[in-house]
Amino acid sequence: MIERLTDRWRQETEEQEAAVAAGTLSPDAAYAPVFFPPAFVAAVDAALVAYEQEIASLDPPADEAVWVAVERVVVALNDIDLAFGQHIETMTREELSGYIEEVLAEAGIDVAALLERRGTDEAAGEWRDW
Repeated sequence: MIERLTDRWRQETEEQEAAVAAGTLSPDAAYAPVFFPPAFVAAVDAALVAYEQEIASLDPPADEAVWVAVERVVVALNDIDLAFGQHIETMTREELSGYIEEVLAEAGIDVAALLERRGTDEAAGEWRDW
C-alpha cells in the first residue's frame, strides 16, 4: 500500500510544530504548517480517498474508466487549489502527479502503456491547472 501524501504532510507539520515549540527549529524554517494547513490537507485527502476508491472499484480497469477517474481527481485538485489561492506549488504538484500514477500502478495498471495509448507523458497533465 502506498503512503498517501496527506499522511506525510500531516506528519511533517506535526514534527515541525513540535520542533518550533521545543526551540530546535526556527518558526521561519517551519515550511509545513504554511504549505499544508489542515483545511487544505483535509480537502486534498478527501479527493485522494475518492480517487483511490474509484480506481480500486474498476473491474476490469478499462482505459476510458481510468481516464474518467483521473480527470475527476485532477479537476477536484484544481478546485481545491483555486479555493486555497493557488496553493499547490512545484514540489506538491510533482508529488500529486506521481501519486495519481502510483495509485494506478498499485491497482495493477500498466501506467506506461496507458499513457502511451493516450499519447501523453503524464496522467494528470491533460486537466491539471496547478
